[in-house]
Amino acid sequence: MTARAAPRGVVVVGASAAGLTAAETLRREGFSGTITLVGGEVHLPYDRPPLSKQVLSGSWPPERTGLRQPGDIGALRLDLRLGTTATALDATARTVTLADGAVIVYDGLIIATGVRPRRLPMANSATGVHVLRTLDDALALRDRLGAGRRLVVVGAGFLGAEAAAVARSLGASVTLIEPAPVPLEHAVGAQVGAVLAEIHREHGVNLRTGTAVTGIITDAGRAVGVRQADGTEAAADDVLIAIGSQANTEWLEGSGLKLADGVVCDQYSAAAPGVYAAGDVARWHNPLFGTMMRIEHRTNAAEQGFAAARNLLRPEQARPFAPVPYFWSDQYDVKIQAYGYLPDHDESAVVDGDLEARRFLVAYRRGDFLTAVIAMSMHPKVIHPWRVMIANRVRWSSAVSAPLSA
Repeated sequence: MTARAAPRGVVVVGASAAGLTAAETLRREGFSGTITLVGGEVHLPYDRPPLSKQVLSGSWPPERTGLRQPGDIGALRLDLRLGTTATALDATARTVTLADGAVIVYDGLIIATGVRPRRLPMANSATGVHVLRTLDDALALRDRLGAGRRLVVVGAGFLGAEAAAVARSLGASVTLIEPAPVPLEHAVGAQVGAVLAEIHREHGVNLRTGTAVTGIITDAGRAVGVRQADGTEAAADDVLIAIGSQANTEWLEGSGLKLADGVVCDQYSAAAPGVYAAGDVARWHNPLFGTMMRIEHRTNAAEQGFAAARNLLRPEQARPFAPVPYFWSDQYDVKIQAYGYLPDHDESAVVDGDLEARRFLVAYRRGDFLTAVIAMSMHPKVIHPWRVMIANRVRWSSAVSAPLSA
């Protein structure tokens, strides 16, 4: 990486965990120039993981999700542009155009625009069909849940499963529909997926696998159920669509940046000279695993926001961003934690605990190396050594031959 003049003005597009961490890092590293933080929502930066858990259940008030106190954000001396989105980037002129017509000149740019939920085309015009990405989404769905209510959740990934668990805890009747034979099989494997499925069924969820939703049934414009590919129907007062997400990159089309399932970056999170990406929207080369990846996890967003800001300020001292990704999920009384990179694994093995007891650690292999672990109801002291082994690129044969025990 070559040296260049220090930036005088940095624009951070995206005011969630990655964007806010980037802005904080710039100040912490001594940057005294203008930082413009652009956010599409009117809210100050807030945390998203609690939306499908504590906020949806009503155990947290909305204000508790704030990532920082207003005074702490004020101390960053930001040019804060909330309630507006970026609509265009001119990488040659180094300008970002906003939806309100403003054009902001930058020396450095950090893209942290995140993702948005995928939607079912047939559900666009019906009321009572929800997605769960923003604070407003969570509050709207929360107001509809409770004893005697009927919720259909389309998609049994972690987001859909967490929402289903919360709805059941509030007394709602829940139907959870998943086209795959086993929920999350593509990520965690059939064994772990089957355990998660059984937990939901034991809590009274009507889990329907191996079938897709082909239509939304409406009455006077409001969703009252869904129609499935096998011809069956499921009645509902509300429908939650949780079928994944897509990166918010449309505003970058024509900018010259490479876009492919996110903003394509090198190992330093750089997309172009003076332009970096962080968080859910970034697709970068992680040299630890030797592959391109885009990670939609809270921890990664903050870590990459930090790394992108440091590398932007000092490209001649840039460090590769090579984390061991981490995520967690709370469902009922079960806590799930995972380290590493789960997609496209070649093999998995139970290395500690027992699947039937629902207290276990499963390791995953890609090629010759240990690449991920997932644990259910295990103490952190059991899990952390496996994270170290992933970071140290321990070979699979060594990792599973002498598993660590609790």
